[in-house]
Amino acid sequence: MDQLIVIGAGPAGLAAAVSARAVGRPVVLFDSSDYLGGQYWRHLPPERPARRESVLHHGWERFQSMREQLEADPRCEVVTGAHVWAIDHGRIHVMVGEADGTDREARVYDAGAVVLATGAFDRALPIPGWDLPGVFTAGGAQALAKGERVRVGERVVVAGTGPFLLPVAASLVRSGSTVVGVYEASRASRLVRHWTARPWELLATPHKVLELAGYASSHIGHRIPYVTGHAVTAIEGRDRVESVTISAVDGSWRPIAGSERSVAVDAVCLGHGFTPRLELAIAAGCRLSAERFVEVDDEQRTSVASVFAAGEITGIGGVDLALVEGALAGHLAAGGRLHDPAVRMLRLRRGVLRQFARRLARAHAIGENWTTWLTDETIVCRCEEVSFASLCSAATTTRSSGLRSLKLLTRAGLGACQGRVCGRTVEGILGARTPQGRLSGPRTTDRRPIAAPIRLGELARQGERTTSTKQRP
Repeated sequence: MDQLIVIGAGPAGLAAAVSARAVGRPVVLFDSSDYLGGQYWRHLPPERPARRESVLHHGWERFQSMREQLEADPRCEVVTGAHVWAIDHGRIHVMVGEADGTDREARVYDAGAVVLATGAFDRALPIPGWDLPGVFTAGGAQALAKGERVRVGERVVVAGTGPFLLPVAASLVRSGSTVVGVYEASRASRLVRHWTARPWELLATPHKVLELAGYASSHIGHRIPYVTGHAVTAIEGRDRVESVTISAVDGSWRPIAGSERSVAVDAVCLGHGFTPRLELAIAAGCRLSAERFVEVDDEQRTSVASVFAAGEITGIGGVDLALVEGALAGHLAAGGRLHDPAVRMLRLRRGVLRQFARRLARAHAIGENWTTWLTDETIVCRCEEVSFASLCSAATTTRSSGLRSLKLLTRAGLGACQGRVCGRTVEGILGARTPQGRLSGPRTTDRRPIAAPIRLGELARQGERTTSTKQRP
């Protein structure tokens, strides 16, 4: 039987691998990290275990069960430190070893089917001063707190939008930081309107409501202010963060004049939602939706017959939806049927959780006028140090609407991160200033034929040292 390749060992990938093995399909599970769990279950390494790791994680017992089951299964090959750098005509190209290592092993896999569970990375909108030391993405700060027990600062402010700000603040408190405030840019009226719409739907997700209540209790216990309709609109400091400017914002996120106040902090955590990791899905030929997620059918199958997708790349929905989608994708990719008894409840659960995810997306959508807090000097692309004024000037003076030509002209999105941090922001700023009010031609910064850094020497040695794996016994 052909092996099933699962790319990504976060909640969706782990669930897919477990589900596929239950059907009897051999599985190869890849993850670029040294440990399973993805960003959600990031934890201390086995040589430095925590006595109470479960305190920092929801669903920790389930993760441990899935990890132990897969690692003990002789027909599941778990490959950590696996950097999938290309998908070419159904062949999976992988470099195995340390990301910056000089002697990684090149492998190529021919898979009968693939489940993409590559997840998402958190997005942070540019703010004047966000290039100062002491500014973190919300996910980065949480990763340091959970995975290394590193305190990012003494006095920290958390700002942006979305419920993810709440667990980030809780993780910071546990690492020893004082969180001086959580600032949600969406106004209370918008949150109430979307959170309370069709309240009977919330009854179908009681654990989500209880989870939010738990975070609210933690905030109250640690006296952390939660302020809606406010945003960090400037970050100040000489050599590192020393203070932030908090402003009230209107419904479109335009700062309200006269509402500014300064707060002394030494660290800032910014989170404005998530961006799906689409490089491999695009390389595989998967069709994207208008919202720039991988399109899947009722079987979690993409537009490419042998490729399935699950988790945040199909829509930002949180760990519960990722687990359900992963289980569905693994079962069906392994040869299971849509009407199998094991699938029926998963499909019902998926529908409920997708409704909940749409509710969150509407309540915490980014306001269209957030760019009004930028100054001409604000750096948008930090890798190439491209300012807001440079981007605007390139679009208005050249009157070009092609993303590629504008990127080449400004260098925005062409640095070390290849637009992973600034890509969506660059697209929005440039598109709004083109003659048509939108970009023409390919309008995505997510297309990266080489999905992970690879040395020219590794490419040169590729034909000599590649290990090809077609099928496991």
